[in-house]
Amino acid sequence: MSTILITGASGFVGSTLFGMAARGDLDGPHRFAPLPDSVDLRQPDGVQRALEAAEYDAVLHLAALSFVPESIERPSETYAVNLHGTIHLLEALTKRGFKGAFLYVSSGEVYGAVPAEALPVTEERAPRPRNPYAASKLAAEAYCCQASTTSSMRIVVARPFNHIGQGQSERFFVPAMARQIADIKQGRCAPRIEVGNMDVTRDFSDVRDVVHAYLRLLAQGRPGEIYNVCSGIERNVGDVLRRMLELARVDAAIEVVAGNVRPNEQRRHCGSNRKLCDDTGWQPKIPFEQSLRDLLRSGTPTL
Repeated sequence: MSTILITGASGFVGSTLFGMAARGDLDGPHRFAPLPDSVDLRQPDGVQRALEAAEYDAVLHLAALSFVPESIERPSETYAVNLHGTIHLLEALTKRGFKGAFLYVSSGEVYGAVPAEALPVTEERAPRPRNPYAASKLAAEAYCCQASTTSSMRIVVARPFNHIGQGQSERFFVPAMARQIADIKQGRCAPRIEVGNMDVTRDFSDVRDVVHAYLRLLAQGRPGEIYNVCSGIERNVGDVLRRMLELARVDAAIEVVAGNVRPNEQRRHCGSNRKLCDDTGWQPKIPFEQSLRDLLRSGTPTL
């Protein structure tokens, strides 16, 4: 039975993974070992000590500062965690003589603005990040790909697109809408939802499908390769919100507020998952409507 070390274990994806493991919802005989939250990836000595005390056969590196507006306000800290933290982790693994699989979780944000005629975006497209979060992720990707050419580790990079599910921060669109709908349904606020630009599209995956994709990449991803993790389906966010209201049986006014509209926002976005599917056999399993129902049910148990 292999042991997989998880960084960022208390985050959205990490918490989902441990919950799935506890319920027996994961394939394969795995054990999962969380890197303690007290380990600061910005401190190389602390990372080295933590790894010396752990036993593991593979590493899933989830830990990151991932909220785009926060990265704009705090770019130095974003780079310190996302880039330098990754370097410190790989350096510590190298010193220990680690020879297993290492999956670096980057982001589909690295592609930046993609013209509609280039959708769905593939891994062959040159990245052009438009914010410090995406730039820090791309920098760490470059380090991982370079390290894969000289390291005894099997280093693979994942570029996940938007993913949703229970436990996601309400700083993100879909869980924020789910919370507002729950509040309206339970009479805690007026039936009105304030939004930004609803005429945009995104590629949403269920976080549970994303977890399965990461485990497949640890087992079967080709070293030095980059893989989109996405549904391959383009969805209009306005339609998503309206469907959530229908599922919750809530009647509410949707009001576009100028302060919520992001300037220079990517209007359409969708990725290709063909490379991931071809190399690992992964396929998304959870229907999008089920993802929405499960998320709404977590805020409104009577739904």
